[in-house]
Amino acid sequence: MNAPPSSPPPSPLEHAVGRLDDAVDRAFDRYLRGRPLVDRAMYSITEVADFSVLWHLVSAARAAQGERNHASSLRLSLGLMAQGTLVDGLLKSLVKRERPVPEFERPHNLRIPLTTSFPSGHASAAFCAAGLLSEGSRFGPAWYGLATVVAASRVHVKIHHASDVLVGAAVGATVAQVVKRVWPLRRR
Repeated sequence: MNAPPSSPPPSPLEHAVGRLDDAVDRAFDRYLRGRPLVDRAMYSITEVADFSVLWHLVSAARAAQGERNHASSLRLSLGLMAQGTLVDGLLKSLVKRERPVPEFERPHNLRIPLTTSFPSGHASAAFCAAGLLSEGSRFGPAWYGLATVVAASRVHVKIHHASDVLVGAAVGATVAQVVKRVWPLRRR
């Protein structure tokens, strides 16, 4: 009788990524998870950011403020669609990384995505939006702060590994830079 094939040992990169993911997860367990106020905030922000709803709402609110924001809002929505196509349509289907499995019962309801884990679409959308929203804005640091909270929420609720979030953030920031070059906004 033949023994089932064993999986190859992890590469040095996979080992390093695993160590990073484990260290970040332990830090979330030690300092953040299980604290009712933090749990409620993180579960809420992760739900509001589903399907980029948070960023499309911001875009719509900006467009409602006046005609000069229409092009910026349209560019944001199209940029989010582009990053979503890249992340969900291409990258996730290539990598097919499994999502983390929580060793605890989640304190709040949460939609569990059907897609694979790598990279994080929430983090990608958040940093794409922050990159586009911060252009010419005095609120740039606030947009990046909000993007960071959205990205961290995915680790907190244990839907993504930390490395999924880091790569997702990098992809989103890169897409924002490409969109700004392809579609520069006129300054008034």
